[in-house]
Amino acid sequence: MKPRIPLGERIFDTTNSLFMLGLIAVTLYPFLYVLFASFSDPSELIEHRGLLLAPAGFSLESYKYVFENPMISTGYMNTLIYVVAGTALNLTLTSFAAYALSRKGVRFVGPIMFGIVFTMFFSGGMIPTYLNMRNLDLLDTRWAMILPSAISTWNLLVMRTSFAGIPVALEESARIDGANDFRILFQIFIPVSLPIMAVMTLFYGVAHWNAYMDALIYLRDRDLYPLQLVLQEILISNNTDSMMTSVADVDKGLIQETIKYATIIAATVPILLLYPFLQRYFVKGVMLGSIKE
Repeated sequence: MKPRIPLGERIFDTTNSLFMLGLIAVTLYPFLYVLFASFSDPSELIEHRGLLLAPAGFSLESYKYVFENPMISTGYMNTLIYVVAGTALNLTLTSFAAYALSRKGVRFVGPIMFGIVFTMFFSGGMIPTYLNMRNLDLLDTRWAMILPSAISTWNLLVMRTSFAGIPVALEESARIDGANDFRILFQIFIPVSLPIMAVMTLFYGVAHWNAYMDALIYLRDRDLYPLQLVLQEILISNNTDSMMTSVADVDKGLIQETIKYATIIAATVPILLLYPFLQRYFVKGVMLGSIKE
């Protein structure tokens, strides 16, 4: 026999469920609006009023112009390079630092951690950072998009906490068998910490995919622009003329809006496809990195 749920608890559960459904709708609708608008016929979309719950007509013309734009393909390629190379470097350096700072007996861990945490609250600022990048000859290079964010302080703290929770017996048994620190890290710590590694991959990968400010400051060569900087030109600067060279002047105003929506979807969907593969690790990884057993 199921226990009877008190009336107050049922009212709370119902109200909470309705509130969450409303929150989901408010959060999801802007994305659905952009998705439906990107597949809409430009002339029908411009005449539409009110909520957009389905494409107004149907047209793939905007996507054709988006993927024919050479800057989009160049931006995609650059962004993929920054995401893959940057995330690999992030995970490697963060793992090294987290392992070293989580081991007992390491000297000066306290002062080192103080210096690391200090950077979360204070930094040199934009101008000193720019001058440092210039003196290192990193301006207008791919390294300008990778090296400045090589280690995230927050991610380092989370991974360090996760490594500190691994039983010391695993490390001691490996050392008895003659394993060195590199072997312990790569063959013991990382394999048993796959959830936190998956979360770090997601955090770093999304950060590189959305990287915009560093590119705006450090890059002048358009061949090195990431996708986000290309989006800035299209969406903020309203520069879509290069996509519509074959469009009659009278139709440019109509299709310009749908091109913007199609560009947003083309830039958003790839990173969204990464979430289903890492979602099952997400909650467990964050909890492992946040609570020391």
